[in-house]
Amino acid sequence: MKDFNRVLMVVNPISGGRDKSVFIEEVEEEVRRRGLDFRLFETSGHNDKKALKDVVKTYAPQRILSVGGDGTIKLIAEVTQSENIVIGIFPAGSANGLAENLDLPADISELTKVALGGKYTQFDVILINGEFCLHISDIGLNAALIKNYHEGNIRGKLGYLIQSIPTLINSDFPFEFEIETNGKIFKRTAVLIAVANARKYGTGATINPHGKYNDGKFEILIFKEFNIPQILQTFREDVEISEDFLEIIPAVEARITSSKNIPFQIDGEYRGDVKEVRAKIASVKMKIAIP
Repeated sequence: MKDFNRVLMVVNPISGGRDKSVFIEEVEEEVRRRGLDFRLFETSGHNDKKALKDVVKTYAPQRILSVGGDGTIKLIAEVTQSENIVIGIFPAGSANGLAENLDLPADISELTKVALGGKYTQFDVILINGEFCLHISDIGLNAALIKNYHEGNIRGKLGYLIQSIPTLINSDFPFEFEIETNGKIFKRTAVLIAVANARKYGTGATINPHGKYNDGKFEILIFKEFNIPQILQTFREDVEISEDFLEIIPAVEARITSSKNIPFQIDGEYRGDVKEVRAKIASVKMKIAIP
């Protein structure tokens, strides 16, 4: 890959409830040391996609750095839709699922070296209901938790923990689903169905043990019951998940339907209650900097 000299840093100032100034200062210092050009863009929650498109068009960055959660990375991916720009990730969201799957370092100076380095991987993109998904989308219990989390006031993993009990009490699970994929139709009862391009949630839970983010397919994960011992298994490094708890169907395109509206999320962002989810592997792949 040829050298680059224009670096754009995209910062979500409110993600994860963290101060982002330390990331900005570290990167600005390193960029100056390398003699690179630098520009900062902060999201506001209002017309961010259009605003970022305008900046990308006029500035023409050759490397884009994401400081925020999965939603910030997805915003960059949707705006650029280019395999020629490498994205460097600084995980600073509430649950950094994409970073969790890439084994990025925790130290900011090491993250900066990775983000501005020459090593990268190609990441498949899933198109779900017309929207990019880089990590994991699901319909059911986890999406209900994310909905309640966003309606709460506490951010980070503690916020998810606090919302978990009321979500379990108030959710009308299990749900009835119909899955159409690979020329077949499956009828399933489940607490949630995930469409996954990666192995782990941002919490570190491994829900897709055999998933690969660059194999040209995704996995449909059917969680059949709320089983606490099996859920705890997902936090082990050497995961052993029972087939009675989880069914996995590899696919490149799928349609998931239900007779009633069910909470739905993409990459940690609640997208409403829906009756239908359509997913397929997109033609574009993203380049992401790795150690």
